Amino acid sequence: MPTVRFRGAEVVCDRGDTLRDVLLDAGLSPHNGRADALNCRGHGSCGTCAVRVAGAVSEPTRRERVRLRVPPHDPDAGLRLSCQTAVLGDVTVEKFPGFWGQHVGRDPVGDAAADSDGDTAGADRTVGDPDG
Repeated sequence: MPTVRFRGAEVVCDRGDTLRDVLLDAGLSPHNGRADALNCRGHGSCGTCAVRVAGAVSEPTRRERVRLRVPPHDPDAGLRLSCQTAVLGDVTVEKFPGFWGQHVGRDPVGDAAADSDGDTAGADRTVGDPDG
């Protein structure tokens, strides 16, 4: 079973689960500040769940590629929409500052930090049963 590492937490999930759902089910958010409430609920149209992902995930969907071409996103920033990304193996996820998480030139929003949008990261913890 894949492990998702995000903001000091490790979340165990099933292969093929959508990254956004994995994070939200674990009490973590792929959003910053008010984007927790002001988002498209996983339809791939708002872009507020953009994150950097390292590890085994699905290829970008057409919807995702189109949305990440629209400002404030930069298609060359290497971000993914967590709502359009399937977890295929172990991954590490980073969320950057800004309403859309678009400020990739800054430090990721991390463990006990708060970004300028008021987002506070979670504490270290493991979620799920690592033994399956």
